[in-house]
Order: sequence, then C-alpha cells, then structure tokens
Amino acid sequence: MNSIGLDKGTRIVVAMSGGVDSSVAAALMVEEGYDVIGMTLQLYDQGAAAAKKGACCAGQDIYDARRVCDKLGIPHYVLDYESRFSEAVIEDFADSYLRGETPIPCVRCNQQVKFKDLLTTARDLGAKALVTGHYVQRVGAETGAELHRSFDPTKDQSYFLFATTQAQLDFLRFPLGGMPKSVTREHALRFGLEVADKPDSQDICFVPNGSYVSVLEKLRPGALEEGDILHIDGRVLGRHKGIINYTIGQRKGLGIGGAEALYVIRLNPANHQVIVGPYEALARTDIEVKELNWLGDIPDGPLHCEVKVRSTRPSVPATVTLETGNRAKVLFHSPEYGVAAGQACVFYSGERVLGGGWISAG
Repeated sequence: MNSIGLDKGTRIVVAMSGGVDSSVAAALMVEEGYDVIGMTLQLYDQGAAAAKKGACCAGQDIYDARRVCDKLGIPHYVLDYESRFSEAVIEDFADSYLRGETPIPCVRCNQQVKFKDLLTTARDLGAKALVTGHYVQRVGAETGAELHRSFDPTKDQSYFLFATTQAQLDFLRFPLGGMPKSVTREHALRFGLEVADKPDSQDICFVPNGSYVSVLEKLRPGALEEGDILHIDGRVLGRHKGIINYTIGQRKGLGIGGAEALYVIRLNPANHQVIVGPYEALARTDIEVKELNWLGDIPDGPLHCEVKVRSTRPSVPATVTLETGNRAKVLFHSPEYGVAAGQACVFYSGERVLGGGWISAG
C-alpha cells in the first residue's frame, strides 16, 4: 500500500530523531520503494545530552538514527543546527518563562527549525516530500492538503503542529497518522529495528530530568528572584523563590499550607508575585490569541468551532472573532479552567485543524 501518495522511486527525506516512530516511518518508506534519505538535526550539545535518556536530536539518539539507517541501507545525514535552535527555541523558552508564560518549545522547534530549515534542505536534495513520525493525518491532494487529528486519539499530535504553514503541509507526509502506537511497535519488531522497545521521549529535549529551573538559572542568572504569594483577596500567604517555579492551575507544591484548596490563578512577573485562589477563580470566558496561523481559508466572519487550549485538555466549543494585528478573541461557550499565556489555542472543525495561535497575557 502506498501510504504517502507519491510514485514509487520518488526521492523523499525522513526526519529521524532516533526514536521508534521516525525509525518505523523510514522503514515503511523503504519497504514501499521510495528513494529514502534519513536526516537528523543536532540541536544542542551532544556531550550534555549523552547522559540524558529520552531526549531527541543529540547524543545517543543520533547514534540510534544512524544505526537504523545502516540497517535499512539508506544514507544518513546529521545537520548541525545548534546555534539556530538555541536562538529560536531555547532563548525564546527562557524569555517566555520570565514573562510569566508557560511556553511550548516543541511547537517553536517545528515552526522555526524542523519544518523550516529541514524542509528547505530536503528540497535542495531533490526530495519531493519530507516524512516525519508524527501522529497526525494529512488529507487531500498534493496541494491544498488538510491537517487532521490522528487515528489514535491517545497519540494525537495535531495540537503541536498548528503552526505548520499550508506550503509546508503540502510538502509533508505522516505515514503513522492512520495507525495506533501498538501497530508502530509491531512494525518495528517486524523490521528488526533495535529501537523497537525504546521508550517514548517524555521531557523537553534540552531540559535534563524535567528540571526547568536548572535550565533557566543557567540561561538567565538571577531569574529566581523571590516574591510574595498573594491570595486574590490581597492577603500575603507566604514567599516564593521565583515565579518560574509556578504555572497557571498549579495546586501542589505551593508551600503555603492551610485547609483551603488553592491554585495558581495568575503570575505577576513585574512585581514577582504569585497570585492564588480557589478553583472557580481559574474560570475564563474568553482569551486573546496572537500570531495566528491558518490552514485553509481565513474566515471572513465569526468562526464557530472547537478549540484546544492545552495539549492535555479536550477541545471545547468556542467562537473565534478576528481582530487587527493578526490576533483574535476566543469566546468559550462554557468557562475554561487553567488557561495559561504562552500555550497554544488550536482551532478544530471535527477532526480537521483549521489553525490557531498563541494565548496572549492580555
């Protein structure tokens, strides 16, 4: 079965992270008779990453990608994009946290590095498509394609790909989007890939052991400035050791005790304040979204759709109204809780991704 809609023998590039998903994507493409080139981006210091399990694009994972390519009999190239990644992703991540936001560096990486620079390199090599191991579905013709959620809702990555442009989507292919992860593992075993049992990456690649604070301390010395923890009624409940330790909706680890269940309602980076309150204070009826990206036609009036404001939350009904400056106002049909600036707001029509933007602090 031809899973990506191109003629046998067509040259394609497969973005290989060293994990099971991209490895299986490459193996399937070889099996289907394509002229396959494996390509890996080295995005940060290999020495620092070599000891970190579950990362991508450095150390052991580059070695794993090369071993898979050797087994498949295809060429493998490693491109050094450390400086580009540092500027476009890591520095942006640090600045976003200091603004009191909750960033998603994986989206920025796709937007600014993988689907931009890697795609350009693929074209330079004469490839007709860039194949990835993402769990999303590309539906439609060679041009004007649509981005849809994956067949397996537990693995769907459409939220993280909302910033993909139409031109990029037309060039991209996602052969795993129509299968559950269990089938991917079965393919890995069938192909005899050594990464068949490799666990999925859980952490942000450049954040060792999930410790955001240690990374931010290194990138922005002095970022852990202490301040007050305030109740929304104005009471000072305690002190904190830096707002970067907190995110909207957080309940555990506040360090203030008391019988009342309190959540982080908002962050005030200018005054180094963490504001807490009861769960109902997290309710938001509307938000502002900036840096919009559309896949398909831009609506000429209010858009009635579903929106997703965190990767772990379900999509909910909302109305999106365009504003000047490539911004929009999103009105939830029912209040949403735990909405955080810096996260993405992605617009859906059923299974299709219509576009989205970044949640603004105001």
